[in-house]
Amino acid sequence: MRALLKPLLTICLFAPFAAYAKTGDVTTFTLNNGLEAVVIEDHRAPVVTHMVWYRVGAADEKLGKSGIAHFLEHLLFKGTDKMEAGEFSQIIAANGGSENAFTSRDYTGYYQRIAADRLPLMMQLEADRMQGLKLTEEEVLPERDVVIEERNSRTESNPGALFSEHRNALMYDNHPYGIPIIGWMHEIKNLSREDALEFYKTYYAPNNAILVVAGDVDPEQVKSLAQTHYGSLIPSDTIPERVRPSDPPNRAAVHTVFEDPRVRQPYVIRTYAAPQRKAGDQKQAAALVLFAELLGGSGVTSFMGQRMQLEQKISLNQAAFYDGVSLDPTSFGIYAVPAPGVGLTKLEAEMDATLAAFLETGVDADHLARLKTQVSASEIYALDDQSGTARRYGEALTSGLTIKDVQDWPSILQSVTAEDIMAAANAVFDIKSSVTGWLVSDKESAK
Repeated sequence: MRALLKPLLTICLFAPFAAYAKTGDVTTFTLNNGLEAVVIEDHRAPVVTHMVWYRVGAADEKLGKSGIAHFLEHLLFKGTDKMEAGEFSQIIAANGGSENAFTSRDYTGYYQRIAADRLPLMMQLEADRMQGLKLTEEEVLPERDVVIEERNSRTESNPGALFSEHRNALMYDNHPYGIPIIGWMHEIKNLSREDALEFYKTYYAPNNAILVVAGDVDPEQVKSLAQTHYGSLIPSDTIPERVRPSDPPNRAAVHTVFEDPRVRQPYVIRTYAAPQRKAGDQKQAAALVLFAELLGGSGVTSFMGQRMQLEQKISLNQAAFYDGVSLDPTSFGIYAVPAPGVGLTKLEAEMDATLAAFLETGVDADHLARLKTQVSASEIYALDDQSGTARRYGEALTSGLTIKDVQDWPSILQSVTAEDIMAAANAVFDIKSSVTGWLVSDKESAK
């Protein structure tokens, strides 16, 4: 027994490294009907994440039909010719899996996380509802009430959510990003079975979808399964080109005060028009990601935190934020929460002074080096999140990026220089392209 102990110990020590080496390999293929597929190998556990992403979101809706993309997401859990309403979720649960769906401005996604040997069943179920959805008025109208209640609970009862909608509408004069993903209440109430079916028949087709499978799988096996279950689906020749209305040039800064007696904590927030991550040209977006971290991304260690919270003691909390994964131009934001006794006029003035100070001082080289180390570590840790990795690819591909863009992103972040960051900061901080908002219980108490 003792003679076997050392070899066994060696195997145990090196097994995790062997498994890690097999994590993250990416294979792609496209079926004849246009369905694109991404396979991400992760052999550390017999688990699989199965996702279907559609290149359609809230920003692709017809005028007057806001919320239809999200509404249809709900309805896809109803019946088909092969399944009764609710049976989809019951089958997933009975097989020990979890599932959900999500709608964004640029995409709609559906996923299941389950034992790897159940992947054929997941493909069978998802392929069935890609083109086999069956809706009745008795199912549609109650589900519309569910969406209305969702908006009531998440938005109408939340001053911060209403404020966010208000600012978004001001940020995007003409672009549909200014319309809430869940939809405007008065338009949700008028959505019909016919609206849902028209949207479904227009956009839910294999040549408008991306299959992402991550987990303990073999790429050739996944391709064979995809051909079996998705290969017979009929592609559409009527999918509209994804061209959205663009915004006119920004000519003046916008300042708004949103009053709601339910507000307990006032704050000031500003968003600037900003570029998105562009396929093959992600350097500026990478610079903005690091800029947001340097400026206000990590509490009191950030530039805003050091100056506004520690030195000036004018804020309780502050941050900068930017997410460049977007089909069309997006925004860069900053916000601050006042310390007790500080009015928003004074807080906003100090926020402006802090921005000016950063532009004058420039990037702290040591802080940037630490951030790059943290970014590198986070990319390694991200491999432990199977679903998160799958989501990263799906989100990117439905937002105009490529597999290469996703794979190049970590190295692009590492290549960003202080000069790149300052150039990006100066390009974004155009006050004419900004919307500044105050969230207050009443104007007088916040000044």
